[in-house]
Amino acid sequence: MPAPKKTVRRSLLVTSAVLSSVALTAPVSYAAPRPTPSTSGSPSSSPSATPPASMSSVGGARLGQAGTQVNLASGVPVLPKGLSARSWVVSDAESGDVLAAHNAHWRLPPASTLKMLFADTLLPKFAKTEKHTVVPSDLASVGSGSSLVGIKEGETYSVRDLWLGVFLRSGNDAVHVLSAMNEGVDHTVKEMNEHAEELQALDTHVVSPDGYDAPGQVSSAYDLTLVARSGLQKKDFREYCSTVSAKFPGKTTKNKKGRTTRETFEIQNTNRLLSGDSDVPVYRGIAGIKNGNTTNAGATFTGVAERNGKVLLVTVMNPEKNEHNEIYKETAKLFDWGFKAAGKVEPVGELVPPKSAAPAGTQPGATGEAGGAENGGKSNGGASKPVASATAEGDSGGMGIALAITGGLLALLGGAAFLVNRRWPLPDLVRRRTRP
Repeated sequence: MPAPKKTVRRSLLVTSAVLSSVALTAPVSYAAPRPTPSTSGSPSSSPSATPPASMSSVGGARLGQAGTQVNLASGVPVLPKGLSARSWVVSDAESGDVLAAHNAHWRLPPASTLKMLFADTLLPKFAKTEKHTVVPSDLASVGSGSSLVGIKEGETYSVRDLWLGVFLRSGNDAVHVLSAMNEGVDHTVKEMNEHAEELQALDTHVVSPDGYDAPGQVSSAYDLTLVARSGLQKKDFREYCSTVSAKFPGKTTKNKKGRTTRETFEIQNTNRLLSGDSDVPVYRGIAGIKNGNTTNAGATFTGVAERNGKVLLVTVMNPEKNEHNEIYKETAKLFDWGFKAAGKVEPVGELVPPKSAAPAGTQPGATGEAGGAENGGKSNGGASKPVASATAEGDSGGMGIALAITGGLLALLGGAAFLVNRRWPLPDLVRRRTRP
């Protein structure tokens, strides 16, 4: 399928920028902070107080370094002050450029942001109109104190209902019902781990499909960003993660005349950048994606926003500031910086493609190392980097084309071209929220 003219134009612009970039300024690395160790949760599942000295370099060598990684130069805005998160990543969702990062590969408990991987793994398996009647065993393994959407045994729900419960209310009960439909929790966890490996999200290890605290369950800001980018290729994923409120089925009752009726109640999205709160306004251009909060993980969040034709992904994990909605405040600051810096800042790395789409010789080895000098490329995502493009229309707007840049030469749809299906930008709902 030929790419739309606007797609090709954006591809060439991004490619030209990469080809013409020259290391005129020295990269900046800030020292990693030393947060206070968590006093809650079991020692076996609590995160360490400081990032490890050696982390994965998937996406580029700079991303494996502790501390803040950003290339400051004339015209590049300084990073916002007051950031306290243990880890964060700001990336261009279309090109895959990582604009800046802080402890990008630090393996930390993900909380309910892990539900993005759950959705990306299971969404293709069930039609949204398919229905399921809940039995006691479906909910037997839901953890104590879990966030719930309010699913009842004996009631019937559509798959669409269940996914709205997952995305809006972060319902662990909805996750477990969908897992039961998918041959059980153990099978679902196995498939999630396999899918994480396919996405090259190699910091991620799933123990519980809902993100409930469990020893050994970890991910990273980099991995969560990869997962979000993959999920956003799916229309249903985009629909659910951008829904602000919805009617959810309640209890089935009979009225005085013996007629059966089903109650409904409203559920609101707990993503405060999408729904707003007393101290956090709705973020301009926001379109999701998923928040989380547990004892060991603290607050976690991955968001996507579009402004002036640019789509950014921001992931933030565990702010140390104990202030109301701090996760959203720091995310908003990073979004603001990213929109100002996009097109001006030289990236420090890249979001790698899935294994099945990666060019030969660029997949990480057994140690989880990839990108940067290990594969003959540049640590900031240079010569061997695929550049993803975008259309300016919605789902019917055609495919994005990722172009391989080798030896400073561009191969358009030739033998050396690297082709990945990407559908951008996000739903029309995003554009309606975006203001000039």
